[in-house]
Amino acid sequence: MSNAQVFEQSIQIKASATIVERCITEQTLMHRWLNPILRCEAVGEWSTDVGSRSRFVIQIPLLQPTLKSVVVEREPGLVVWEFKGFFQGRDRWECQPTPSGTVLVNRFEFEIPNPLVSWGFNTFSAIWTKNDMKAQLRRLKRVAEETYLEFE
Repeated sequence: MSNAQVFEQSIQIKASATIVERCITEQTLMHRWLNPILRCEAVGEWSTDVGSRSRFVIQIPLLQPTLKSVVVEREPGLVVWEFKGFFQGRDRWECQPTPSGTVLVNRFEFEIPNPLVSWGFNTFSAIWTKNDMKAQLRRLKRVAEETYLEFE
């Protein structure tokens, strides 16, 4: 990726890596922490196995921009979605077990091929996207810790 941008965030979660991973891979749990303007839809049956397809729809009236994604890497504690659309890149989610729970690292690496869309994103949305990633991780932390308490 020639003009790649990377946004990376991490958060400490007081829950096992298994629970945190469930929050990333189970669609019902995912919708509890995903930004409400995003809708994630399976293409076919929902799965996070390599090759599984989904689309993320940004629910903006009239436009509804969509990112088509495919799982390109999957192992315990790791899911990497590759996407194409107005953005091209990867969204990597990795659970790193610690003595007190899990550190979750989200790495969003992308480029925007259209110069006008790229300018608009960098001018109006880059800061919002970084802040939203942080908020999303806080929501995921809450869901994981609540889920962990239910199963403890």
